[in-house]
Amino acid sequence: MTDSQGLTLFATAIGHCGLAWGERGIVGVQLPQASEARTRERLAKRFPRAARAEPPPPHIAEIAAAITELLTGEPVDLTGVVLDETGLPDFDRAAYAIARAVPPGQTITYGEIAARIGDPHAARAVGRAMGANPFPIIMPCHRVLGADGRMGGFSAAGGIVTKARLLSIERARIDGTPLLFDDLPITVKPPPARH
Repeated sequence: MTDSQGLTLFATAIGHCGLAWGERGIVGVQLPQASEARTRERLAKRFPRAARAEPPPPHIAEIAAAITELLTGEPVDLTGVVLDETGLPDFDRAAYAIARAVPPGQTITYGEIAARIGDPHAARAVGRAMGANPFPIIMPCHRVLGADGRMGGFSAAGGIVTKARLLSIERARIDGTPLLFDDLPITVKPPPARH
């Protein structure tokens, strides 16, 4: 992973999240831990050379604001956020590219991603890639399910409960059951501007 330049924490509907960034883009996202202090400690441990930036630069503040909106149920498009994937395995990059294209409120299976990569027998490898995702929310591994809508795993604090909560916030269908507001139109907001 590249040396990051900065990190910041920001409050969301699910707790304090963190961002770490470098010259080539976002190098990591930290989902909430048991407390704000633990989230800060975890982010600092993952990116020990990053300097805390409070307030963060404007383009990072825009990304944090977009994540915050998404976590209130707004169908924000984060596909324009630049990620620094330096050092990630090619397979993981391919899996992440497919998962990033899944919009809020929709899901895809590990097997579907494997088939799109060109190896329909690589569903477990897709699961491992999702478990190693350094960019949760921006790279929405929570939208990736097992066959027949099973939750699969989730490596963030809270595990599958957190994954289910994220999907619920996005009003995603997990088992084919219609949601209360399915007939309301949803508009996707444009991604934050790139710098």
